[in-house]
Amino acid sequence: MKTTLLPLLAFGLLTLSCASKLVPVAENAIRPTAITQPTPNDTDDPAIWIHPTDASKSLIVGTDKEDGGGLYVYDLDGKIINKFIGMQRPNNVDIAYGLVINGVKTDIAVTTERNAQRIRVFSLPDLKPIDNGGISIFDGELGEEHRDAMGLALYTKNKGLSSSEIHAVVGRKSGPSGTYLWQYKLSVTPSGAVTGEVIRKFGNYSGKKEIEAIAVDDALGYIYYSDEGAGVRKYYADPVKGNQELAFFAQKDAKRDHEGIAIYNTDETTGYILVSNQQNNSFLVYKREGTSLNPHDHQLIADIPVSTIECDGADVTNVNLGSSFPKGVFVAMSNGNVFHLYDWRILQEEIDKSQLN
Repeated sequence: MKTTLLPLLAFGLLTLSCASKLVPVAENAIRPTAITQPTPNDTDDPAIWIHPTDASKSLIVGTDKEDGGGLYVYDLDGKIINKFIGMQRPNNVDIAYGLVINGVKTDIAVTTERNAQRIRVFSLPDLKPIDNGGISIFDGELGEEHRDAMGLALYTKNKGLSSSEIHAVVGRKSGPSGTYLWQYKLSVTPSGAVTGEVIRKFGNYSGKKEIEAIAVDDALGYIYYSDEGAGVRKYYADPVKGNQELAFFAQKDAKRDHEGIAIYNTDETTGYILVSNQQNNSFLVYKREGTSLNPHDHQLIADIPVSTIECDGADVTNVNLGSSFPKGVFVAMSNGNVFHLYDWRILQEEIDKSQLN
């Protein structure tokens, strides 16, 4: 796979233009294998869709979050190949596999539409809306900030089984501690439209900024979310297991804001949790499995400088996507209107070096 020259030139120009306003990229920052074509407005959050038969044809879905923006679909060279626009400030996006619609297992992308106070559901890879105009969220809450959707992650309960369910975990601009996040079970009507039912309200909140970045570890059954300026909180993904906060970590590790979260699996139970250290242009790295004594004890093992500037959202996969990404790809938003794609092998080298020091 060839790396597109124009985006890499744009990276150099972006670094120079932002250096006077924002923290510049560090000299030792890892560089991307590719940068996506720019969108008209402001990118925010990516999600990776794995092609079912040829992983080299996998795609990246990302949000362009201003009014009139939408979802953009990129190939692994960063080329825009599809889009759905005209939305009211789409914010975060996530992907799940195998929602049964009229007897057919369908992969879906779900995004928050902040100014419309709803979530939208699209089939993949064609990016067609299948939600009859959207699913209203945070109904009954008073004030726009308590209904303006921001963060979103999808949880597949009983993944791989015939009884699997897909849940959307949704955050907002502001809300009460203890019920900041709402969890919706996605269902399908006889006509084939996706709907959502509230099945849980949970989640502590510091009150410092907002909760936007959310990630779900399906295999281990955990939800992580960034309480910006405070730390990263961890809960069970299955509502049946209760609303106990399992961990509140990274409290002293970020320069200011904790942002995008991505989970890289090295096997079924081990791997890394990566958290955007936004104003430091780096990613904080924690062991997914915790420690041998406590699976919820996530200590910082690395802080990796990257080429992205003030990164909001990120995603990662360990799937072999071809010669450029044989150990997977890490995708991160950069301030402005692009996403950076990194060969995971380079991040792994940096993590290994940090753990040796």
